[in-house]
Amino acid sequence: MPVDDPTIASAIRRQEERLQREPSSLAFAQLADLYRKAGLLREAVGLCREGLTRYPQYTTARVILVKALIQHGDLDDALGELRTILESSPGHAEARRLAAEVERRLGRLQAAVEHLTEAVRLDPADRESRALLTLLAGPPPGESTGLARILSDDVFMTTAFGSVCLEQGLAEEAAQVFSRILRTNPDNRDARAGLEAALRARSRRKG
Repeated sequence: MPVDDPTIASAIRRQEERLQREPSSLAFAQLADLYRKAGLLREAVGLCREGLTRYPQYTTARVILVKALIQHGDLDDALGELRTILESSPGHAEARRLAAEVERRLGRLQAAVEHLTEAVRLDPADRESRALLTLLAGPPPGESTGLARILSDDVFMTTAFGSVCLEQGLAEEAAQVFSRILRTNPDNRDARAGLEAALRARSRRKG
């Protein structure tokens, strides 16, 4: 598969040459990350897995593997790798954020909230995790806005209403609706898809 970005393509060639010269070096992780960024996900996963057989404690490579697996849609495998990281490094903030993403995409919002809570504790400056935590868990008691109080009414807890919010450009409100549905029914595929669409729309709006 050709790499469209000439900068990444050049960097890949350099790292491939380096790895040929030093096949037992840790350079495999940098090359795997470049493969991942270029969309060469199978190559990234294979290189990480091969390298981790030699360096199983190399957490950076395992994080790169997790990101490639997430991009490829292998969420269960990604979660297994994250558990390996967190068993030895429970204070790894990036692994917590990635675990929250995987659990959220699987519809398991309570687990996602727990990981985000820990990520925020580990890195108080992480505003994005704090904002996501509020969206997924809901605002603390007494801090709800007027609209949030309206959205808390069960009559609005439908995927149809969440979709209407999203169509009207109300990404955060849509995320709150879909999150409430998933806290009750984690297997609701429409709500899972709606939540991811709302979070993407929110990200685009923030630039």
